[in-house]
Amino acid sequence: MGAAAMLLAAAGLAVVGDGIPLPLPGTETGDAARGRALVASRQVGLCLLCHRAPIAEAAQQGNLATDLAGAGHRWSDAQLRLRIADPKRLDPATPMPAYHRTEGLARVGAAWQDKPVFDAQQVEDVVAYLRTLR
Repeated sequence: MGAAAMLLAAAGLAVVGDGIPLPLPGTETGDAARGRALVASRQVGLCLLCHRAPIAEAAQQGNLATDLAGAGHRWSDAQLRLRIADPKRLDPATPMPAYHRTEGLARVGAAWQDKPVFDAQQVEDVVAYLRTLR
């Protein structure tokens, strides 16, 4: 088991293949409306700095990363969950940050030390929103 896998397992995030099949510990069913708000937010997730999404009211969306339109068709809940929680587990060279992992990261600002970008419920909410994008 690699270092990233051990860190995820220690946090209760069991990776199977290319996903985290079970909802993150301590969460309720994801809420797509809350997830959409997180994806669109310029203060929290900052997803639209790099990604484009079918959110008409969000101007100046990114084009550096995958277009989120169709994400729910391309990836399962498990695959989306891992891509949000710790995308470097799938591609160590990705510029996308780990939104839920806090251990073993490099160049993390002091204000973010030991704090995930998204808490477990926020990860589930974003997964729920992305699954609606078919």
